[in-house]
Amino acid sequence: MNMLRKFLQSLADIIYPKICLVCKAALKGVSCVDNLVCAECWAKIKRNPPPFCHSCGRHLEKPVLKNICPACVRSQLHFDRAFAPCAYEGVIKELIHAFKYQGKEHLGPALTGLMIEFIEEYSLPMDYLDLVVPIPLHETRLREREFNQAQILSNHIAGKFNRTVLPDSLKRLRHTRTQTELEINQRLLNVKGSFAATKKEDIKGKNILLVDDVLTTGATCSEAAYALKDAGANIVIVLTLAN
Repeated sequence: MNMLRKFLQSLADIIYPKICLVCKAALKGVSCVDNLVCAECWAKIKRNPPPFCHSCGRHLEKPVLKNICPACVRSQLHFDRAFAPCAYEGVIKELIHAFKYQGKEHLGPALTGLMIEFIEEYSLPMDYLDLVVPIPLHETRLREREFNQAQILSNHIAGKFNRTVLPDSLKRLRHTRTQTELEINQRLLNVKGSFAATKKEDIKGKNILLVDDVLTTGATCSEAAYALKDAGANIVIVLTLAN
């Protein structure tokens, strides 16, 4: 089914002219990124500049105690730090939506490029991280979507920095509701206890980069980090495309 969908997508690309996924302008003769997004729209992606919250990784608009934002002060998050190159709004929000829900997995390399640029610009400690672990989808949602966007991002990051990907080291125990449908307090309950480590012998004592597309409240990544640490992981750093 996935091969058929890719074939049909390729056929459509031949029949119909390439347009920017954001502004829908024709890309022929226009400067663009990976023949998917025009340069003008790409330039509108809002980046996260420092200083960063030392917990969730969001940009801090003003100095705060211990460089931790007010939301994180009130939360108990199980990962050690989180980072994201982009703010989840505007162009990047549209692209992530197309990536996840419209079968545009070919956006993966361009989107991962933003994460790789961020790693290099801010010297994230990839040399000290042993494994790259994508946030898993429940098997029901994976059948619906046919791919896991977090694994696509993880594969590109691991390839760039010569790290090992463990795509099956975490498992979703329940088919939870989509977090975007829920209020903040509901999100924590929705994912509580929803992950389990499946390869404890590979995780024990390791420093892990946990990868997903978006961090909002941090509930999903926190529960995944809890499962990894419960299995013996040492440090868990979260990297998402946007927050």
